[in-house]
Order: sequence, then C-alpha cells, then structure tokens
Amino acid sequence: MANPIVVRSLDEIKFWSRIMKEHALFLSLGFTHDQKELINEAQQFITTFERIEEKLSRFTVNSDLRQIQDFNNEVYQAAAAIWSYKRKVLGLTLRCEIHSNNYPLLVDHISREAAYFANRLKELNEGILAPKPEAIIEENVFFLKIMADHSKFIGHLLDPSERKLVEQAREFSHDFDQLVFQAIDLDSMRPHSETRPILTHFLNQNKVSVTSLRDFKKTARELIEACRIKSNIHPLLADHTFREAERFLEIIDLFEASLKRT
Repeated sequence: MANPIVVRSLDEIKFWSRIMKEHALFLSLGFTHDQKELINEAQQFITTFERIEEKLSRFTVNSDLRQIQDFNNEVYQAAAAIWSYKRKVLGLTLRCEIHSNNYPLLVDHISREAAYFANRLKELNEGILAPKPEAIIEENVFFLKIMADHSKFIGHLLDPSERKLVEQAREFSHDFDQLVFQAIDLDSMRPHSETRPILTHFLNQNKVSVTSLRDFKKTARELIEACRIKSNIHPLLADHTFREAERFLEIIDLFEASLKRT
C-alpha cells in the first residue's frame, strides 16, 4: 500500500513546481528590457523547476519514503530560493530602484505562495499529513487572500472597455475581502471557534464563493484563448489562476472529509 506521505508529497510538488515555474515566467515578462540580470535569474528558476518536474516523473506512489523525503528537501531549497528572489524583487520595487510591469501586490502574492509551498514540504517531511482544526482556518485565510488578489489582478488587467467583466471582478474582490476578514475574525477566536459546526459552515460558505470564482475564471480563460475579449492577461496566466481556484476547492474537500472523521 502506498505511503500517504509519498502520495501527498508527489501531488504537492507536481502542482506547485509548475506554479513556481510559471511565476518565474510571468515576472520575466513584466521586467523592462534593461533589467537583464533579473530576467536571467527568472529564467534560471524556470530551468530549475523544469528539472524538478523531470525528476518528479521518475517517482511513483510506491517510491521509497526516504527517497521522497530527500526529494522534498531538494525541492524545498528551490522553493526557498525563489521566495528569496521574489522578496528581493519586491524590495527593489517598493524602494523605486526598479520600475516594471509587475504589480508589488503580485510579487508579494507569488512570494506568499512560494513560502506556502516550502512550508508544506517541511510539514510532510515531519510526518504532518492530516489537517488539524487550526490548520483549516489558517489555510483558508491564506487561500481566500489568494482568491481576493486574483480578482483584483483580473480587474486591473482587463481592458477598461470590458466594463461588465471589470465590474464582476470587482464584485469578486469585495466578496473575498469580506471572507478574508471573516476568516481572520474566526482565527482570533481560536481555540473556541474550532468546533465542527462552525468549521463546517465556514468551509461550506467558502466553497460556494470559490466555485463561483472558479467558474468566472474558466469563462474568462476561454474568452481570452479565443481572443473574444480585450485584456493584458496572458492566456497562461488565465489558466494559472483557474488551476489555483481548483486547488483550493480540492483542499476544502480534504478538510470537509477530515471533519467528518472527527
């Protein structure tokens, strides 16, 4: 029988390594032509995560746990390195030492995801697999903020003439901002808020909103790929944000399943 730590590790690396590789691509596309050193660094990270993806293909769910733990450590180093690079770019941007087409919030956003990825690998190597009540709240705070950010990016990257879609993106931004604040309130009430009825309602509410945003992203992706709307959104970025919404829904399902077992 496959070790659950092995199965989860391979799943996390498969999903997040692709995300990290795409982050590096998006950053490189946003730099100006004279920022060659930053562009080269981004391209090096693309190569790094492509190598990780290639190595990942050699493992199976029946691979040895020790080998997977070693691989987790290797990928952890890459995730920590790209986190450091992203924070450097953010610092340069906020100090006005560089000017690019990468929003500071976007750079902060993708650095939070790198930190999340690195932390997941660390937890898995410590044998932490089953979500605890406090993890449910913390993880939802993280992902709700990611969804709120996505809504803002979409609204700002759509052409202003796409008034209806821009307004929809703003509505999603407001909705997820409210959900973030609600999750933070729940977090501050811990441990008393960590009851099964409260957490179940919390997850159900989030699932409804994430499903709606996921469907909006799917429609936007299809419109962008068909060149039916005007925007500065790269087709890969549209697919990227869609996949992250899908991921959040999968995680909500895992948490719901864990609550049913308690």
